[in-house]
Amino acid sequence: MSQSLTHPHLYAIAYQNKHHHRLALIALSKSRHKPHPLTISLVRANKSSTSTSTPTRSTGTTNTTKKLERITKGFILIPTHSSSSSSSSGSLCFVPKKIMVVIDQHVLWTFFASLFGFVLLYIIRRNNNANNRKLKKKNSPQQCVDNNSFTDGEFRHVNGSDVIVVGAGVAGAALAYTLGKDGRRVHVIERDLTEPDRIVGELLQPGGYLKLVELGLEDCVEEIDAQRVLGYALFKEGKNTKLSYPLEKFHSDVSGRSFHNGRFIQRMREKAATLSNVKLEQGTVTSLLEENKTISGVQYKTKDGQEHTAYAPLTIVCDGCFSNLRRALCNPKVEVPSCFVGLVLENCQLPFANHGHVILADPSPILFYPISSTEVRCLVDVPGQKLPSIANGEMAKYLKTMVAPQIPPELHDAFMSAIDKGNIRTMPNRSMPADPHPTPGALLMGDAFNMRHPLTGGGMTVVLSDIVVLRDLLKPLCDLNDAASLSRYLESFYTLRKPVASTINTLAGALYKVFSASPDQARKEMRQACFDYLSLGGIFSTGPIALLSGLNPRPLSLVLHFFAVAIYGVGRLLLPFPSPQRLWIGARLIWSAAGIIFPIIKAEGVRQMFFPATVPAYYKAPSVKSDI
Repeated sequence: MSQSLTHPHLYAIAYQNKHHHRLALIALSKSRHKPHPLTISLVRANKSSTSTSTPTRSTGTTNTTKKLERITKGFILIPTHSSSSSSSSGSLCFVPKKIMVVIDQHVLWTFFASLFGFVLLYIIRRNNNANNRKLKKKNSPQQCVDNNSFTDGEFRHVNGSDVIVVGAGVAGAALAYTLGKDGRRVHVIERDLTEPDRIVGELLQPGGYLKLVELGLEDCVEEIDAQRVLGYALFKEGKNTKLSYPLEKFHSDVSGRSFHNGRFIQRMREKAATLSNVKLEQGTVTSLLEENKTISGVQYKTKDGQEHTAYAPLTIVCDGCFSNLRRALCNPKVEVPSCFVGLVLENCQLPFANHGHVILADPSPILFYPISSTEVRCLVDVPGQKLPSIANGEMAKYLKTMVAPQIPPELHDAFMSAIDKGNIRTMPNRSMPADPHPTPGALLMGDAFNMRHPLTGGGMTVVLSDIVVLRDLLKPLCDLNDAASLSRYLESFYTLRKPVASTINTLAGALYKVFSASPDQARKEMRQACFDYLSLGGIFSTGPIALLSGLNPRPLSLVLHFFAVAIYGVGRLLLPFPSPQRLWIGARLIWSAAGIIFPIIKAEGVRQMFFPATVPAYYKAPSVKSDI
């Protein structure tokens, strides 16, 4: 066997024997010398020969050997041989005298793959950190101090506003107060500053309340007759189970809150207006002003019909689910799976005090929760977009004949009385995944940006969490005028919000489909399995309710519990004796569960939802919070 070594830097010689298969790696540094291609073939002793025997050299080879000694000065000999059951033969190869390291082949490739991955990650992180340092250096809090000389959290502003907020609902009012408290000059433009009257946005989950505390707005649920909510009660075909929030590790004041939406919003508007650098104005924004593909402000019309323009480095659009501005800033894929029919029940007691009530009715769920000390909100979900007419009495008939028989007895009389009073309201339930178009100078928030089915009451929790994320991103910056750099920097907002938003969005969509009645036997089994799974108590109830409440916004935990319900349903089918029909229904149940949750996860974004750290924009956010 012969080997020729011709590569100037790295040579590998196969080395084999009876017991080992190794790769001999000869690491050579640059040299003017190259290995001589000459090889010497040797005949080694057979297996019967002793290990100390040496090849016999004939006289005819003496001159050749002397020549080789001159040629190979400064080189070493590498033996390569192969063995068989009876004999072995090999050859010697000449290479420069360098350090030789023997490494297993799989270790070698693992080393190079790891090295490549490390270098790639280092380059990505280095570029992101360089951009971050550049932006932070330009807008560092210390530079704000030097240039603006603010005191007590107040910036010294140039003419105009730092931020324009379109809309003063839950999102707009909370955002205006938060940014104003950080010293920004905020101009809020709201279509109607009178107290809103809505039938949704009335239940704040405990996770949302914690965000309200973090923003300094917890007193906005005071003096509006808000009611504490400690959990949920589920009803199905005469059975019920109580699910309490896992609040043991929190302060005694932490719980859900339910209230009149309008009262809550007015309290936040009033608190925002107490800041001298926050201006609330009534007007209708008709368009965004764009210059060189950058949003520079808005055009709006006041109550008296006059047209005005307002300019700011950053415009935040949060004008609600009926937004007419979102098309320029996102790809709106709005779905309307159902509508809520709202009633107010008076002077009645819920079966479980301080709990929301969910009735798994046919064809879809019915909700009850307190909104004051004397009022209970009832929301009847009607699938589809076509509703019975309220004007001609079809809606009242539908509620009395189809819905009332499924109401718990404790609430039946109050429900019938509310129908007779005639104050029936409707609201389309919209769902829209977040699919933004990052635009310099503008940002979308609230229901204008992202919506989910209101069954779980998670909308306000999501938007308050978004405001906390945005506040922390903007806090280190005093100059927002570099729109392009700011837009790139704020791309991290869309990734950082995902754990909370995607968990609540996915749970809302999945629960609505599971809780709705279906003629399909697999879906019926899934619905019953969900009710029985939650009735087990312990981790089987506290786990899902922690997700729903926003206290544990972990997407992976959601997926695990969802498929645990499906597997539990299959187990119920197969015990005590499986049959071919039950096996088929069990397989369809698993398939149905996957068909419910995977499309929702896909719409939310698998990478952003489960692996946010792999998104480059994730590293544009500050590594630590900076207080101004």
